[in-house]
Amino acid sequence: MKTFMDKDFLLYNETAKTLFYNYANKCAIFDYHCHLNPKEIAENKKFKNITEIWLYGDHYKWRMMRANGIDEKFITGKSSDYEKFIAWVKTLPNLIGNPLYHWSHLELQRYFDIYEIINEDNADIIWQKSNEILQNITVKDILKKFNVHTIGTTDDPTDNLEYHKLINEGKAQIGKIDTKVIPSFRPDKAINIEMNDFNDYIKKLENVCKVNIKDIKSLVEALYKRIDYFKSLGCVSSDCSLSIVPFNLDNEKRINNIFKKAMNKELLSNEEIEKYKTYILIKLIKKYRESNLVMQIHISAMRNNNEAMFKKLGADTGYDSVGDSNIIEKLSLLLTTANNEGGLPKIIFYSLNNKDYYPLSTLMGCFQDGIIKGKMQLGCAWWFLDNKDGIEEQIKVLANTASLGLFIGMLTDSRSFLSYSRHEYFRRILCNIIGEWAEKGEIPNDIKYLGNIIENICFNNANIYFNG
Repeated sequence: MKTFMDKDFLLYNETAKTLFYNYANKCAIFDYHCHLNPKEIAENKKFKNITEIWLYGDHYKWRMMRANGIDEKFITGKSSDYEKFIAWVKTLPNLIGNPLYHWSHLELQRYFDIYEIINEDNADIIWQKSNEILQNITVKDILKKFNVHTIGTTDDPTDNLEYHKLINEGKAQIGKIDTKVIPSFRPDKAINIEMNDFNDYIKKLENVCKVNIKDIKSLVEALYKRIDYFKSLGCVSSDCSLSIVPFNLDNEKRINNIFKKAMNKELLSNEEIEKYKTYILIKLIKKYRESNLVMQIHISAMRNNNEAMFKKLGADTGYDSVGDSNIIEKLSLLLTTANNEGGLPKIIFYSLNNKDYYPLSTLMGCFQDGIIKGKMQLGCAWWFLDNKDGIEEQIKVLANTASLGLFIGMLTDSRSFLSYSRHEYFRRILCNIIGEWAEKGEIPNDIKYLGNIIENICFNNANIYFNG
């Protein structure tokens, strides 16, 4: 019987162990999509206790605490950090089979050298030891410890990116670091015309850009201006989240009328909303291609389902779920239209619904250009799917339908500095899959050859993809 989460955790064959220890585990981390706060990086934040670094903002954990009958005051309420910590510890023993069970133990092991099985009996030991260690750990120490090569934050077009500038000029409190911290352009608020605050957001964008946004043309001008600004500060990637994929073409005059209706706070039909989104996305795709920015598209998240709690706590608090729309036909039309107007940028397709993996992976193959290796990418298992089964499924679908050796690997998609251990989690699963194939004779058991593939997926491919 194997010991719980020993050094060979998730490595079930000898080839997997060799690939992990000799290749994967030595690779730097290229975290091309996350939600870390650049201010906390710039200020070299020191965390006051384990709750702050472990539970603040982590809606993955919050969902499970609610499911285990934990009162909201111990989750997002005014209870003490110690009480919130104890509430999480009470929750965790019921989460066997959930990735949070593995991640929580892995985080304690890698960050704090704590190998206790997390439960109420040893909660105080974990609390005391982790807090003692946190007194001597800053963000800079974490980035160095985990060999983080690049962090791609997620930033609104109206952001002035002051902390990115300070970090990369070596003028921030954190001082000189080996990690590159780069912004990513996320124009969701300019795309989501149906939102109640759309009018206010456009006025904010207008003030930042110094562009009089009076019509659809000037809105596009403002967004293009911000893309140029982001790129001047090292941006290599954009991102957008689409609950459904829009496609409904109309002429610019009618799109302009839709935009003006929204600015006057008039109610829009679903058809008008879709036409506007189609227009803006095609304009953005054109600019991304011209600017050599990677486009990331996150699809099928159904957000803010609990209206009462959304009004109370706001977005990203644990009330999102998996959407189940038919995305492929309209996505094909969107890509075809943009491609006909000058070509496509590099694109990474993520879906929160694993039923979309095969359609996405086969569709993206239709838009590879024969010039850029792996130009179109099936993004790694994301959010509700970045568990062991979900990661294995995404890897195997990609291998069956595309070029696994060109895959750009894992990201954290997290607000927590404790999430770098998720790269290790992914790498162990990857090595185990490839090791199993080799030992079954399905692929050559050539360690040097396989090790090169592992290194490429874990780091090299992403480094080339985003910087090439």
